[in-house]
Amino acid sequence: MSKLDTLIDNKLVQNIFVWFILFIILIGGIQSENRIQIALYAILFLLPTIYITNYFVLPYFQKRKTIFFILFILSGTLFTLLPVYVISKAINQPLDVKMFLNLFGFILLAMIFGMTIRIARDSFKRRQEVKEAELKLLKGQLNPHFLFNTLNNLYGLSVVKSDKLPNLMLKLSDLLRYSLYETRESFVSLQKEMSYLENYISLEKLRLEEQADISFSISGILKDKKLAPMLLIVFVENAFKHLAPIEGEKSTVNIDIHISENELVFKCENSFDIHSDKGENLEKGKSGIGLVNVKKRLDLIYPEAHSLKIGKTKSIFSVDLKLSI
Repeated sequence: MSKLDTLIDNKLVQNIFVWFILFIILIGGIQSENRIQIALYAILFLLPTIYITNYFVLPYFQKRKTIFFILFILSGTLFTLLPVYVISKAINQPLDVKMFLNLFGFILLAMIFGMTIRIARDSFKRRQEVKEAELKLLKGQLNPHFLFNTLNNLYGLSVVKSDKLPNLMLKLSDLLRYSLYETRESFVSLQKEMSYLENYISLEKLRLEEQADISFSISGILKDKKLAPMLLIVFVENAFKHLAPIEGEKSTVNIDIHISENELVFKCENSFDIHSDKGENLEKGKSGIGLVNVKKRLDLIYPEAHSLKIGKTKSIFSVDLKLSI
């Protein structure tokens, strides 16, 4: 962020700028030789009263619309009468009705402006908090989902006392280390995320060995690019979860990732049992918490910056995801 952007985002600078503009408007609306002095008195008197009203008094009654409206008008009237009376005494001039009306309009404008900014900021802050909380929840749900599936696989190998188990446990350790310690940020290095996928697929290759033909390819430039963590693993995981051989042939999984200057294209295909109802469920996004969560995360993190197509042709599931990165 540049120094200019930082300055613009500074709340103190924003408030000073707004009050300066309102001060100029107030000077223009007062017909008096002492208008600068009057405007200055009015501003100094209004600063604390308007902030106290906008931030402490009116918010308390904000949900009670009738009371809120009445208090708003009464506050504007009171904050107009008092400074006009005090200023009239200070400069030894009688109460000026025109000055009162000008000041009344100015005060209402200032109060409306202040309330609008505060409500907008509070609303934006609440939306951000909800979004961050939902993203944390969704990301937290993905890790147990992955762990559950992997432990099921390892349990099956332990039952038959497979020699593959030690290597698989080491792979799992690397995967969990990444998911626990490397995915706390909103975005992670694309290189690390690809290494994570490679480790997972290597684990599946060791487990399946002769039962499936598995291909995995990455092309393009990964350096200096970032991606939301634990997005692609959900689709890869589902490919292996629903994997089944085509009649007379091995099971197949084909995963291809291409990274261009500003886009990531992810394609994943796997064979499945045409007699199983899992195909229809996966196509409709009903295969479990993983796909539901990843779709929500995509909508939250990449709104209007991604396209996702899930489908099937004969005995092949396909996922086609495009992301702007």
